[in-house]
Amino acid sequence: MKITKILNNNAVIVVDDGQEKIAVGAGIAFQKKKNDIVNMNKVEKLFVMKENEKFQQLLNRIPEEHFIISEEIITYAENYLGTKLDEHIHIALTDHLSFAIERERDGIQLKNKLLHEIKVLYPKEYEIGLWAIQHIKEICKIDMPVDEAAFIALHIHTMKVQGGDLRETVKQTSIIRDIVQMIAECLQVTIQEDDISYERLITHLRFALTRAHHYEHHTMDEEMLEMIKRKFPHSYSYASKVAMDVIAQHGVSLPEHELGYITLHIERLRKQ
Repeated sequence: MKITKILNNNAVIVVDDGQEKIAVGAGIAFQKKKNDIVNMNKVEKLFVMKENEKFQQLLNRIPEEHFIISEEIITYAENYLGTKLDEHIHIALTDHLSFAIERERDGIQLKNKLLHEIKVLYPKEYEIGLWAIQHIKEICKIDMPVDEAAFIALHIHTMKVQGGDLRETVKQTSIIRDIVQMIAECLQVTIQEDDISYERLITHLRFALTRAHHYEHHTMDEEMLEMIKRKFPHSYSYASKVAMDVIAQHGVSLPEHELGYITLHIERLRKQ
């Protein structure tokens, strides 16, 4: 493989089998120049990047250390999940991390309002996020808050195969948070984030919203739905109110069958 362009000391553009690729490895470009042969023993990662120009612009604007950290986190995530992430992760996560590290050094910390929901909905990605902030601490000597672990988790999740769009994932998680808050207000209780009922509720809401987004219904037998309405009228009333608020605030419609399941979750919380 011949080098066609040096991006930084640890990344070069090469031609491999007639295709332009990016080779990443510690010191891969050290004392190298264009048309030199790459030392294959130094290649840790080789991938095709459709957004070559954006990638090059990013590497020109951030410290090389931030790029190395990001690539190490990506490698850890792919090994932990046992799957390759979308190539865009090399731009999205690197850009995010560099900005987050600079913010932290300036004493600016952003709160992640979706922290508790992300921990439950994407536990593996959150574990990767926790590893990432510890890794950043070891290298950069700065303490990142767990809020940052959740931000990283979202980036990892959306770059998985069928992971979804980041904006859509954030929107869905925000709706879930709002629904939980609505239910808590209806019941006039504080819902504990470490309670199993909370985890069951938001996991169900995640799939309910996904089904609503794809126009799929989690069908419940009509007789069962009627029985739930009769047996738990107060909880069903709360579920109906929540559904109306979700339409008003987010434009998302939950079918009546979903309200039956949500009623059961509310009833469980009421009993507690």
